Amino acid sequence: MKLLFKQRLFSWFDSYDIYDEYGNVIYTVKGELSWGHKLCIYDNQGLHIGTIKEEVLTLLPRFKMYINDQYIGQIKKEFTLFKPSFILDCNNWQITGDFLEWNYEIIDDNGVIIGDINKEIFNLTDTYSLNINSPQNALYVLMIVLAIDAQKCSNNG
Repeated sequence: MKLLFKQRLFSWFDSYDIYDEYGNVIYTVKGELSWGHKLCIYDNQGLHIGTIKEEVLTLLPRFKMYINDQYIGQIKKEFTLFKPSFILDCNNWQITGDFLEWNYEIIDDNGVIIGDINKEIFNLTDTYSLNINSPQNALYVLMIVLAIDAQKCSNNG
């Protein structure tokens, strides 16, 4: 499964459209006013299906994840020197990035690749291509990308 994650050019809060490989909008993400990033995910029918919320006042970035309104776990950044690394604690996935923090690989605790995230650099807004091995993991991978992008946005000012 391939998805294209594109930030909208003009919006007061973070807003994204997520497209399938045929150009259809599969998800819409809208930022809400909050202390820290709060991003609500909607399906293509406009139904709220998930939320990611940044925890503030933590040493390393941490994001709570909700499917519908039920808490399911956290995405936590780990301390590393050269390559960014995150843990998705609800299913023990490891997310490792490259030195430039543009490309990431998601691996489960058995070493199976769940998917990869690649930043497309020649765009006006943040754009990522997502390759996901199973459609059932799409929402989790989307939440990971949102956390990574929000963390990078916070670091850049």
